[in-house]
Amino acid sequence: MNIFGDLGAVGLASVLTMLMIFGIPGGGQLKPLGWWTTLLVAMLAGSAYKAAGGLFAVVPDAAGTGIGFINGFVKGMTMPALATCLGIFILWKKLTTKQLAWVALLFFYVAAGAGGKWSYISDAIENARAGMQ
Repeated sequence: MNIFGDLGAVGLASVLTMLMIFGIPGGGQLKPLGWWTTLLVAMLAGSAYKAAGGLFAVVPDAAGTGIGFINGFVKGMTMPALATCLGIFILWKKLTTKQLAWVALLFFYVAAGAGGKWSYISDAIENARAGMQ
């Protein structure tokens, strides 16, 4: 039974963004998202942003600007190296769930752009989007 129809990559990115905006602080009928749930939602959102493009290209553009800025100081900084640095930051820096959402969103976009296993999720979302057209 299909209640809402096909969500698509843009719809998925929108839904996950709303979940992070309203789910992290909580206050409604449900309790706030926990640390690991926030990390999972940010992972899916970052991957959906990469697949959706359009308005959601703001996050990739910011990541590209950040990589360019870092390369000004550290020549040869690659996407895999930046993703690893962000991963270390996430795991060892004490972050609130709001901070975690933003850093993890950036991490998963960078990790998806770096290739390897992290790109499977965004590739699957992109392939599903292309299959719906």
